[in-house]
Order: sequence, then structure tokens, then C-alpha cells
Amino acid sequence: MNIKIRNKELSWLSFNERLLHEASKKEVPLIERLKFLGIYSNNLDEFFRIRVAILRRLASIDNLILAEGEQPVEVLDMIEKTVVAQSQWFEQIYNQLLKDLAKEDIYIINEGQLTKEQGAYVTAFFKEEVRPRIMPVIIKKSQPLPTLNDDAIYLAVVMAKSKKEEYALIEVPTDILPRFVILPSKDHKRHIILLEDVIRYELKDIFYMFSFKTINSYIVKVTRDAELDLDDDVAESYVKILTKSLEKRDNSELVRFVHDKEIPANFLSLLLKKLKFDRDDVIIGGSRIHNFKDFMGFPSIGNKNLYYNPISPIPNPDIRQGVPYLTAIAKKDILLHFPYQSFYNFIDLLREASIDPKVTEIKMTAYRVAKNSNVIHALINAARNGKKVTVVLELRARFNEEANIQWGNILTREGIKVILGVPGLKVHSKLCLITRKEEKEQVHYACIGTGNFNEITAKVFSDQMLWTANPVITKEVCKVFEFFQRNYKIGRYQHLLVSPFTMRYKMILMIRQEINAAKNGRKAAISIKCNNLVDPEIIGRLYEAAKAGVDVRLNVRGMFCVIASSPEDNYSIRSIGVIDRYLEHSRIYYFYSEGKENVYISSADLMSRNLDRRVEVTAPIYDPDMKKELIGFFSLQWKDNTSARVLDNELTNKINKQGKNPAINAQLAFYDFLQSVRKKG
Repeated sequence: MNIKIRNKELSWLSFNERLLHEASKKEVPLIERLKFLGIYSNNLDEFFRIRVAILRRLASIDNLILAEGEQPVEVLDMIEKTVVAQSQWFEQIYNQLLKDLAKEDIYIINEGQLTKEQGAYVTAFFKEEVRPRIMPVIIKKSQPLPTLNDDAIYLAVVMAKSKKEEYALIEVPTDILPRFVILPSKDHKRHIILLEDVIRYELKDIFYMFSFKTINSYIVKVTRDAELDLDDDVAESYVKILTKSLEKRDNSELVRFVHDKEIPANFLSLLLKKLKFDRDDVIIGGSRIHNFKDFMGFPSIGNKNLYYNPISPIPNPDIRQGVPYLTAIAKKDILLHFPYQSFYNFIDLLREASIDPKVTEIKMTAYRVAKNSNVIHALINAARNGKKVTVVLELRARFNEEANIQWGNILTREGIKVILGVPGLKVHSKLCLITRKEEKEQVHYACIGTGNFNEITAKVFSDQMLWTANPVITKEVCKVFEFFQRNYKIGRYQHLLVSPFTMRYKMILMIRQEINAAKNGRKAAISIKCNNLVDPEIIGRLYEAAKAGVDVRLNVRGMFCVIASSPEDNYSIRSIGVIDRYLEHSRIYYFYSEGKENVYISSADLMSRNLDRRVEVTAPIYDPDMKKELIGFFSLQWKDNTSARVLDNELTNKINKQGKNPAINAQLAFYDFLQSVRKKG
């Protein structure tokens, strides 16, 4: 199938650029704008670790052409040019934010701007907290560099004496100490210094035994290939494979080198030679500050107007105090919207199930859980109370592998059955199944979500979770868990769409039904909200639908490979992406279906990996009121003219302005909508 699609890596960079747009918006509170820069930086690091690393591997294959029609080397070149351009804008935004912070009497200063009192404070802080934690490495031309950590920044130090220079590296210990040090200040002013500048202030003290005339330092940083190569060797457990892969990760291939552009050319050349970088590698010069990801944790200082107004979670009208959760679910389906409603409802449900005498069993999938997960502790408590507990733990949740191995060991010690994924498939579905003995029958209660069972990310990720006791749904959730336990038992699904077995086929079938309706002159509509839309076959079907007259609307946060309009092919697809205070993470699929309005929530994006190489679950919403809620959610996002960007062919990221309509922020409007539903309830 020859389908015109956009390069997914470049579309992802366009998504990340939308974070820079938010950081540049004066309407966004000042400290939140700094945090958007941090999110942009963190995203970019992960992009190089994964996407660029994969492209570099593909570039070694002769005459390889990607699905989008380019060679990997061409894409890598476009990526570097795009990142360099974005980095320049990034610096402009940051410099403007420094000026705006100064207007609020907040100053980020460096080692050369300290007062005498602040200098004394920095010296004392350095001696007590910093010096014991830094171990300088002297760089010698005859010796290789030590392995540089992927998630760290280094001070590259130059000590000059007449014609001779000495070089050293110091890892800035941001994994142990805070990146931001708040200094004593006067006159209601607040001063902050970065940890690397604390070290810079004391460089002479660190290298006192060297006789030098001048000493200077420059930040450098490397990014490594983080992709795991897993062989499904039946003779070796996943735990052993992953442990080996994690050990290799520290020594994996370098994919990017970032440096202070003021670093001397001869020193830069020496570092690149020792790191085995060449001209074809990604080498980016920038400002003296790197690892902006730490700005996501910028200190909470200053007036309230510098932050988003806090929003209190709204009680769900179907959950009433004093009424057991399982009783409420048995009465009717419940749909929760995070973070507008509290994720702690789910933890309370698990806690209730853990002590309910009639509950016999709890099963759950775990992909990314919180560091000190209350969800896991509730499951442990259930096991201690005699419940049979099974956890399907996906060890290959990228960057969470080590934590998941540790959780697996803890759960096993507590007598919980741990299933370590499925050979050849990644378990990405978000499922919980509670079994209760009621009047001599086993009754099942299911929770099906679009996001992880993680109480921390649920405060900032916009997701949905369905709670249901509908036997046609719970019976099929049981089949999914049977597949986890016995991989040969695939099961048949009439209601759930389950990857890799039925989701692709049924999605295409529903698109075809809309096409047929449109060709016969009847109303036809498809609305899709997801994080990534890159699968060529699905995109081709959506082109076909748009050409047939189906009203196709796409709301995609991240990678977007659709060519939204094509005069020569006579179609146009309305497409937006929303970036705002909450991360739009939910996947919702809508089909008009001759007026039946089929609505689904899903753990799956429309990517080949989600449809073909992962276990994903997409659940139908049957309750009419819940359908209205989700359709209303869609509608508000389409009306958003403050944070939604039009995804046009050029990916200009223009705000979705709609004439002279009053400003509508979809996230705040949906919060107000849920408030009104609660009052009616």
C-alpha cells in the first residue's frame, strides 16, 4: 500500500516545538513557562535516546528507504537542523524569562554575581554538601575518558599555565543534591544559583594543587542509545535479559554531544576525539546551561500569580460516601476523568477490595507505577488479607525496567503471583479485575483505563478509567488475563478490541462502515483522540474516508504522520493537537455508526507497535450519559482556541483560532462541565 505519510520523527519535533510555544505565551504563568522549557528538554533527551538511536542503526543498512520515503541519513540531517533552530528559539525564550523573573524580584545568578554574604554562604554550602560528592577526573591525552553518564552534566575544566593546559571533568551531582540553591537575599529579592555555578565558584579550591594562571569551565553532556535489544530466549528469564540490558545501557553508543559554545576549540576537539564523535554525529553548541529538564522541578517561590491556579479534584456523582465502591459499580458503570477527578478513588477501591471478606481475587496489569506506589501497597495488603493476587508486570516499560524488576521481587516475596509479560509482546493494557463471591456466584468488576495505574502522573496526565460490572465486558477482561497466564488461549472478543488480535481489523471495519454510509448519502463521522497516529494502513483508511465525505476529525498530541489535506486527492481532514497545563494522554475513538455513536476508550495509540506488537485493550462505552460526557469532551477540545494548534501540512502550529469567538480553554471548560454534572447528580 503506497500511502503518503509524514515522517514521524519530524512530526514529533513539531509536537515538542508546541511546548516552546507554551513557554513563550505571556498568558501562561511565569514559573509554568519555565517548566515547559524543562519538559521540552526532557522530551528531547528521550527523543535522542530512542528515535535518533534507532535511525542511526538503520543508517548502517545500505539503500534502506523508510516508510515515509526518505533514507535514514536524510532524516538525521533534517533532525539536526530542526533541533539547532529550536535550540536558538529556546535560548531566546529563556533569556526573556530571566527578564520577566527579574520583574518579580527573582534572579537566577551565576558565580560572578554573588555578593560578599552570598559568596560566604556558597563557600560554606560547597564545603559541607558539595565537595564530598564530587570526584574530578584529570584528562590525559594518553588515557581514555571514563564512561560518561547519560543523564548527567559535566563541568569541563581548563587550567592554563603559560603554554601548557591541564584538563579535567567534574560530574555535577544533581542526582544527590538539588540543582537550584536558594541564596540569602535582602529587600524581598530572591536569588537562586545553579549547582554547577556553586562548583565553579570554588574551582580554585578544588584544584589548588595545580599551579595555573587561569581556570575556566564549560558544561558538556552526552546522550546515549537507550534502546533495549531483547531476544526471547526461552532458556533465559526476562529478568536476566533485562538486568544485562540495563548494565549495557551505561556503556551504550553515544548519539549526541551537547556543549557550551564558548568551550575552546582545542579542548572540544580533544573531547570529541576521546568520545569517538565525528562530523556526521550530532554535536550541538549552546548556552552555558544544559539539562534544562531540571527546570520541571524549579523551586516554589514567588507570588501565586506565577503558577497555575490550583484545581481541586471534583467528586464523581456516582461515588457516594458510605456506599461501598463495588456496590456503586454493580448499580451502574462509572467513568472517571483524571486529574479532574481524584485517582485516589481507584486506590480506595483497591483498599476496599483488600479487606472485603467476599472478595476472593484481584488481578492487575502494571506498566509504570509510582515510586512509592500506593496501588502496589494496596495489592500487597490484599495478599496479606488472604486474597489471591496476580500482577502482570511489564518489565520492558522503557526507563522503568529497573524499578519494575524491584517491584516484581517485592510482590513475589509477599506471595503475589507475578507474570513477567508475554514473550514477543509488550503488555501495555491498563486492566484491573476484582472477583467477589456473591450468593454462591463469582461476580467480576473491571477497571479499564487509558493511562497508567500511577497516582503521581495521574495528577498531570489527562486520562479516563471505566469501572464496570457489565458481564459482557468483565467476561472478556477475564479472557485477557487468561491469555496472560496461558499464552495459547487467545479467546474471542465481541465487545473489547484487543491488540494484537482484533483491534486493527475492527478499527478498519468501523472506518469502512462510515465510508459506506457516506457513499450512500447518510451522515458519517469519525473522531480520534490519541497521542500518536503513525500507522500507514489506518492513515490510508482515513484518507479514503475523508475522500468519501466522512467528517474525519483528528486530535493528536504527539507524532502525526497524516497529510491533513490534499487538493489533488480531493480530501481534507480537520486536525488539531492540544498542549496545556495537563498532558493530554487519553485515547478516545468515536464512530457515528448510523446514529448509534460508538465510543471507545483505549490504552492504544494508532501505531503499528500498538496494533501488532503489544497487548492493548480498547473498551466500548455503553452508558448513554458517559457517551455524552466523552462526546462533550471531544467537542470542547475542538472549540479550544487558546491551547489547541492546527496540524496543517506545514505543521506551523498555529493556534486554532475560530473567528472572533470568546476565548475557550478546553481543559478549564471540561472542569466546569464536570462541576455542573456533579451538582445535577
